[in-house]
Amino acid sequence: MTPVHATTVVGIRHNGQVSLGADGQATMGNTVAKSNVKKIRRLAGGQILAGFAGSTADAFTLIERFEEKLGNYNNNLRRAAIELAKDWRTDRFLRKLEAMMIVASKDDLLVISGTGDVLEPDMDVAAIGSGGVYAQSAAIALKKHAPQLSAQEMVSESLHIAADICIYTNHNLVIETVG
Repeated sequence: MTPVHATTVVGIRHNGQVSLGADGQATMGNTVAKSNVKKIRRLAGGQILAGFAGSTADAFTLIERFEEKLGNYNNNLRRAAIELAKDWRTDRFLRKLEAMMIVASKDDLLVISGTGDVLEPDMDVAAIGSGGVYAQSAAIALKKHAPQLSAQEMVSESLHIAADICIYTNHNLVIETVG
């Protein structure tokens, strides 16, 4: 799978809450096509969050499949993530999709990729997309040195730092929280 570019999504689990946020920029090549795309979705009656980086059409397909898996497995986030990753890796159509996802509930924070990976990140910080490494670095520093902040505040600050560095990330943020 090719690396996913042109967005930033970060999730943080902290003090009993999980927040997932993304910038709103969509690009076509090196041009900004739209500045306020909503890349975070609430699923399972609002108890599960999903964020995507990559091709929008591919990401919507994956979110629909993930929501289907949640229904099949009684909203069990881990099981649905594993089943989606298995399908994504083995299905001829899905294998061609270029996207990544972060999914979260109050108890879990996972990264799902098309290579069959379902990863539980270290330090309860997950980030994907072109600005992901910047947001992840900022989030880890905030968790260590500003633990009084909420998960939502940490996600916001991490995304703003990434947007200051990554040309494919903007400051139009969508942040959702559960827990």
